Amino acid sequence: MTFDWLDIVTTILGLVYIYLEYKASIWLWIVGIVMPAMDVFLYWRHGLYGDAGMAVYYTLAAIYGYIAWKWGSKLFNQKKQELPITHMPGKHYLPTFLFFALAWGATYYVLVRFTNSNVPLLDSFTNALSFVGLWALARKYVEQWLFWIAVDVVCTALYVYKGIPFKAGLYGLYVVIAVLGYFKWKSMMKQAAS
Repeated sequence: MTFDWLDIVTTILGLVYIYLEYKASIWLWIVGIVMPAMDVFLYWRHGLYGDAGMAVYYTLAAIYGYIAWKWGSKLFNQKKQELPITHMPGKHYLPTFLFFALAWGATYYVLVRFTNSNVPLLDSFTNALSFVGLWALARKYVEQWLFWIAVDVVCTALYVYKGIPFKAGLYGLYVVIAVLGYFKWKSMMKQAAS
């Protein structure tokens, strides 16, 4: 087995990213611009076309996330200076699920119709749920961690199958950190409320 230097570098950046996300540090968005830009090439070379396309979206979403966290209170009409950690409002659940289902179906169709992907169902699943996860992260909803747990479990298996071992290990670690992050953010939210 040969190692891909992009696999190693993006894995290191991924560790930095998840640490910053766990700490709810705005700097996660800066790493979130660089890492997925490199991931585009890594995933494309390994036939994960959905993930390559998703990495382009991640880069653009990181710019949005930085703006939302930096100036979110003004953008979302809240009084506090920094966007607070909150629960996702109940009214968002149905539209979020519908968007996920539509994005999953559309991505699956594109992968089956226009690529030679041999994992279109899982590749499109992780992509669709990642759209939702990034949106929830940009809004600082605690539930974003639950979306990432599902994405990370599937990606771990997918990357093992596709021969990207460092990235697979990173996503396995992401599962653990996402579980811890969920409880950390809930605690931070309670502390901010009191």
